[in-house]
Amino acid sequence: MRLVFAGTPEPAVPALRALLASRHDVVAVVTRPDAPAGRGRRLVRSPVGALADEHGIEVLTPARADDPQFLTRLTELAPDACPVVAYGALLKQHALDVPAHGWVNLHFSLLPAWRGAAPVQAAVGAGDEYTGASTFRIVPELDAGPVFGVVTEKIGPTDTAGALLGRLAESGAALMVSTMDGIEDGSVTAVPQPADGVTYAPKVTVEDARVRFDRPALAVDRHIRAVTPEPGAWAEFRGARCKLGPIRPLGADSGAPELAPGQLLVERKRVLAGTVTAPVELGEVQAQGKKRMAATDWARGTRIEHGERLT
Repeated sequence: MRLVFAGTPEPAVPALRALLASRHDVVAVVTRPDAPAGRGRRLVRSPVGALADEHGIEVLTPARADDPQFLTRLTELAPDACPVVAYGALLKQHALDVPAHGWVNLHFSLLPAWRGAAPVQAAVGAGDEYTGASTFRIVPELDAGPVFGVVTEKIGPTDTAGALLGRLAESGAALMVSTMDGIEDGSVTAVPQPADGVTYAPKVTVEDARVRFDRPALAVDRHIRAVTPEPGAWAEFRGARCKLGPIRPLGADSGAPELAPGQLLVERKRVLAGTVTAPVELGEVQAQGKKRMAATDWARGTRIEHGERLT
């Protein structure tokens, strides 16, 4: 089939790479416009756009998905289908109507669970045992279209959202290729999503990533892993923000004393922080304007006083 691929960030790259290696013909790529990055704020191509450039594929960067020039060019390209992975812009009906087999999105959840912008973060934060990826036909309602296929993935006890997304991007890439194969030969049929079990995963903001130590240790652990690496867990210490890496909840036999929520205790080989249940052992800490380092090194340099807290 003739395909026009739409995607922007790094997690979309494995799917594009897999489609380029498949029997299908990727005739163009749609991605978000080049964005300023780095200290010089020079314009940088998206990861998907950069891969397309490497392969000499036409790259379309409309500011809006309903841009008339973009729609004209899309129609000229005459795609049979448009696979989508994390494109980052709302597709209007005029665009949806162009390909004969529609736009097929790879979403990183087992739909109808966790529709929205941050499904992997939501699954980790909720303590789900399993998640996965789904391919579905895009309709105007958010992530509500009929599903072609799914893959499942177990969430490990130390998985961060970043690590889990990396695995899903690879398994989802294979799913996207098999979905395109099945659409072409008629072996797959899109099945409507059930009405029950719908949950939503809105975009996670920097403020959402603030760690609240007035919660149980397991909830603190899940929250930090859910926002690692983006937007990054943080708390305040002495009025300044510091970033926190994944922590380790301690069991009842850890020998740790009771600590108030956020209260710090520096031991020889570990740094503890209190929650409403058991303390947690801090992993890495990055103070404002400093490099990321082991919590023990941070505590040594900071000279934490008795009773001080992360808030």
